[in-house]
Amino acid sequence: MNENLNNWEAVIGLEIHVQLSTKSKLFSGASTNFGALPNTQACNIDLAMPGVLPVLNEEVLKMAIKLGTALNADINSPTSFARKNYFYPDSPKGYQISQMDKPIVEGGYLDIETESGTKRIGVTRAHLEEDAGKSLHDDFEGQSGIDLNRAGTPLLEIVSEPEISTPAEAVAYLKSIHSIIRYLAISDGNMAEGSMRCDANVSVRKKGDLELGTRTETKNVNSFRFVEKAIQYEIERQVHEIESGNTITQETRLYDSQNNTTRPMRSKEYANDYRYFPEPDLLPITLEKDFIESVINDMPEMPNEKKERFVSKFSLSNYDADLLAADKDIANYFEEVVKISDSPKLSTNWIMGELSALLNNENLNIKDSKVSSDKLGQLILRIEDATISGKIAKDIFEKMWISGKEVDEIIQDEGLEQVTDDKQIEAMIDEVIKSNPEQLEQYRSGKDRLFGFFVGQVMQASKGKANPKQVNDILKSKLEK
Repeated sequence: MNENLNNWEAVIGLEIHVQLSTKSKLFSGASTNFGALPNTQACNIDLAMPGVLPVLNEEVLKMAIKLGTALNADINSPTSFARKNYFYPDSPKGYQISQMDKPIVEGGYLDIETESGTKRIGVTRAHLEEDAGKSLHDDFEGQSGIDLNRAGTPLLEIVSEPEISTPAEAVAYLKSIHSIIRYLAISDGNMAEGSMRCDANVSVRKKGDLELGTRTETKNVNSFRFVEKAIQYEIERQVHEIESGNTITQETRLYDSQNNTTRPMRSKEYANDYRYFPEPDLLPITLEKDFIESVINDMPEMPNEKKERFVSKFSLSNYDADLLAADKDIANYFEEVVKISDSPKLSTNWIMGELSALLNNENLNIKDSKVSSDKLGQLILRIEDATISGKIAKDIFEKMWISGKEVDEIIQDEGLEQVTDDKQIEAMIDEVIKSNPEQLEQYRSGKDRLFGFFVGQVMQASKGKANPKQVNDILKSKLEK
C-alpha cells in the first residue's frame, strides 16, 4: 500500500496495560512470579470457586497513587470496582473485576518530546483491573490449553486522550510511560514477558475535518518498534480502504510482526456490551488524605526532575540529560561514574558511546555491564589526568570488558602510560622530521595538509602513547622554523 498520505491525518490513542510488581495478586494471596509451570499459581479465589470472596491488595492502591501523581492526575476518593462481563476461555469467572465510573486515577497529562518540540498528551484515566489467563495453542495439536497463572494478576490500564498524531509520537508517549513506571518501581515494564502491553486505537480523517473517523483497536503489541510499525500499517490500510470506496469497520485487530500487517480478531465491543455493574463483593474505597500524602512523600525523583538536575548540576545539554535520565539504571550508573571521574560530559560520551555499543552487541542491560561504574570512572580519570590518551583508553576499555581487570593494572602490565615529557616527544619529532625531508620541504612550500602526516608518524613512533596536544604544539613550532 503506497497511498498518498499527505491529505490525511491520523488520530491515535493508546491503552497501556501495566502489570504491577506486587508479590501477590489483586484479590488473592497467590504468587505473581513469572515463568512457573502452567496452573500452579491460581488459587480458589482466582478460579472463582463457590463461596470465595476477593480481598483487595493494599499495595496496588499505593502504586496507582504514585502513577497518578507522576501523570499530574487527580486521585479519586472514593474509588470503586465494577464487573465487566464477557465469556472467554481464559476468564474463569466469566467476568473481570475492573473499574468503570470511579477509576482511582482520572485526568492528567504527559509531556513528550517530538521533532516539533514538546507536546502535551492528555491522560483520560488509569484504572485497576485483574488480568486474565492465557490460551496456549502450540502445545496441543488440534486443541487449546488454558494457563490460569496470570488470572487475577494486578494491572493498571492507562488510557490516553486521542491526541497522538503519528507513530513516532505514540512511541515517545509509550517510552515515557515505561520510564515512569520503572522509576516508581511499580512494574519492571518488561514487554517481552507481558509486564507492559499496548493497545493502539487508530482512525484517520481528511486534514481539516473535525469529525473523527471509525477507529480500530490493535491489541497487545509487545515492543516499541512493533507499536510504531503496527500503527503505520493501520494508518496506510485505512486510507487505502477509504480511497478505494470502502468503509472502516470498528473492530479489534492483531498485529502480525512477521508480515508487518494487522488482521481482524473480532468486532469491537461497546461499553454496554460488557454489562458493567458495581462489583457486589467489594465496597467503595475511601482513600484518607494522610494515606495519599504518605504515598506521595515516598515517591522517588522522577525522570523529568532528574533531567533538570543533570542540566543544572552537571551542565549537560538537554539532549544528553534526556538520554541519561530516561532509563533509571543508566542514570544511576552515570552518577556513580561522575562521582569518581568528576567529568560529566566525558562520562556521558563514554556511557552513550563505547559502553552502549558493547551492551547492545551482547544484548545486556547496563546493570549487567562487564565494566562497573567504578572501573569506568577510573578509566575516565586516567584520561583526564593525562596518564593515557583517549585512543589508548578505547583499547584498555575493551581489555577491561574481556578480562575484568582494573585500568591501572592494564596500563602497568602493558606499559601504556602516556608520554608527556616534552623532551621525549621533541626527540621523536626531530627523528620524524629528519627521516622525511621531502615531506618537510613540501609542507614548508605551502602543503599544510601534510601536518597530519607528521602527526601520524610521531604517534606511530610513540606507539600511540605520546600526548596528542603536546605533539601538535611542539610539531607546529618545529615545522615553522
